[in-house]
Amino acid sequence: MRDEPVIVAARRTPIGTAGHAFKTVTVDQLAAPVIAALAADVPIPVEDVILGNCMGPGGNVARVSALAAGLGHGVPGVTIDRQCGSGLAAILMAGQAVRAGAADAVIAGGAESASTAPLRAHRDEPSAPYARAPFAPAGHPDPDMGEAAEALAAARAVSRARQDAYACDSHAKALAAREAGRFEQEIVPVGGRADDQRPRPVRMASLSRLPAAFVQGGSVTAGNSSPISDGAAAVMVVPERVRAASGLAGMRLRAGAVVGCDPALPGWGPVPAVRRLLERAGVEPEQVAAVEIVEAFAAQALAVTDALGLDPLDADRDRVCADGGALALGHPWGASGAVVVTRLFSRLVRSGAPSGTLGLATAAVGGGLGVAALFEVV
Repeated sequence: MRDEPVIVAARRTPIGTAGHAFKTVTVDQLAAPVIAALAADVPIPVEDVILGNCMGPGGNVARVSALAAGLGHGVPGVTIDRQCGSGLAAILMAGQAVRAGAADAVIAGGAESASTAPLRAHRDEPSAPYARAPFAPAGHPDPDMGEAAEALAAARAVSRARQDAYACDSHAKALAAREAGRFEQEIVPVGGRADDQRPRPVRMASLSRLPAAFVQGGSVTAGNSSPISDGAAAVMVVPERVRAASGLAGMRLRAGAVVGCDPALPGWGPVPAVRRLLERAGVEPEQVAAVEIVEAFAAQALAVTDALGLDPLDADRDRVCADGGALALGHPWGASGAVVVTRLFSRLVRSGAPSGTLGLATAAVGGGLGVAALFEVV
């Protein structure tokens, strides 16, 4: 256990809706303040920075961000892409490096600036930008995420009423958390903004009037879907011996899992990922005190929680995304997997949860993937 990876600090920016709060802030300008804050929180030499990013300018966003944060020329940086699971996958990679003895301090997370991401085009059609790269090759299903959420809602019998109720509750939780100051210690202000832009009072009556957004006659609407967003989040990962010597509280990375699933139903990915994760760790679902899932769509979150035996609208309301999730806060794709880990850190470590308390973070990924990680308070 002496070399087990432990998260000893976690920070994020406020999350802004694309084209609004951070419409001119580039991805490295979002990531750099978070990296700098972590380096100040835990003043030990950082050996690498691993950032997830999906739609940015290319190049090595992590290296650019590390330099902008003032870490010095000797900190390299690497940028990865697992789409919406990128931020969580980056944390798992940092954990692997620490566990292997390759580094004693790694900053890992993700960043996304949908507002400033460049448009791309094929060379033979430069005047016709394409919306996104394929999630799967020809011959395999490759739905857009809204259509995929509709398919999952139909396959798992997730009603429109439950989706709207979940979305409404996500906003209510986030507003309550902000009012209580539960976001303050994790947020690094950007451009003078210190609050998430999106959470707002939402009424079921208003949500129920919204039309289907992706499939005619469907149940997935703009109100029960997460918005395209800008933001960054990251954590500091060190070995247990470094944490113990520093006297800091933290979350040990007990286990991680990345799995594939049917690309026609990418939102299902967290189910096999969490099941594999808990089996590897020898943990029963009821032993997990706190669960954070990237709420890309209410339909997807409910399909996953139903399959895992969780009831976020009733018995497990204070267990699953207790302070709201991406439906209320926003979904900056490459960062969201790190946002949920930052939220776990606040819920467990900053709140003083007892040693041994377990927390779970998970995300679904376009193309049919699931990413999950299990943490334990130390």
